[in-house]
Amino acid sequence: MTETLIIGTRGSALALAQVQLVIEALQKFFPCLKCDMRVIRTSGDHLLNTQLTDIAGKGVFTKEIDEALLRGEINLAVHSLKDLPSQPPEGLVIGAVLNRADPRDVLIARDGLKLAELAPGALVGTDSPRRRAQLLVLRPDLQVVGLRGNVETRLRKLDAGQYDAIVLAAAGLMRLGLQSRLSEVLSTDILLPAPGQGALAIQVREGDTHLRAMIAEIDHAPTRTAVRAERAFLQRLGGGCRLPIAAYARWLDGRLALDGLIADPHGKTLFRDHFVGDPEYPEALGEQLAERLLAQGARVLLGAAA
Repeated sequence: MTETLIIGTRGSALALAQVQLVIEALQKFFPCLKCDMRVIRTSGDHLLNTQLTDIAGKGVFTKEIDEALLRGEINLAVHSLKDLPSQPPEGLVIGAVLNRADPRDVLIARDGLKLAELAPGALVGTDSPRRRAQLLVLRPDLQVVGLRGNVETRLRKLDAGQYDAIVLAAAGLMRLGLQSRLSEVLSTDILLPAPGQGALAIQVREGDTHLRAMIAEIDHAPTRTAVRAERAFLQRLGGGCRLPIAAYARWLDGRLALDGLIADPHGKTLFRDHFVGDPEYPEALGEQLAERLLAQGARVLLGAAA
């Protein structure tokens, strides 16, 4: 029996490429499965002149898709996991998380220079407070300025000379086959990624037991465990607060190692720490690391941002 699923997604080339990855993964288990994409424009796609700091944590890249899912207009939604609010809407669950792609950020410079080689005063484009704060810690002499738009738009602005370099997620660049553009892959020691970066989440209705059982086949348990720790860290520090927050969990000799940071937007003050814990309790690991940063003084940053 042939089954058809309607998958909700944003309309960028990257979003469509990500849905195709999900379809291919599902069809390995269900060869007769048919999937139709339904493009849904989100409020985040409209707010191109709004800084991400003003809409952080509000689900602006997922809200309209989630509403269509709750209304039953689509069967499932595919999101970049880092775009999901720390708490899913009532009635929806993350049914599966795909095997994570490269979680790191990359630098793309017009002349191929690496971060350390950029001239003082060079214009570096990113609208991510997380990237901006960490870049300014490393290179306070740079001008880190706003940059919105999809991957192709950002690359066009770079090529037009509006920026000397830009910073993007490695996973997005590679999913679009544009890895030849990168000048440097930035180590997580240099630039800690956003919670969930590089991972794809498949969201479904909580009560859709049939579909939940289907997509459980493509769930990658190690990735899901890692991002649970990262998202718990984010949630404990305020979830959608406007401060730069980063977290990255990885497996280490059967344990889960989590790095996390919180900073002020200008990179003047940054708290970063590392914690290794039991992978059976990833949320506890994220919460414990957050508590350590709060005890070190990060609570002052949260108070200032309130």
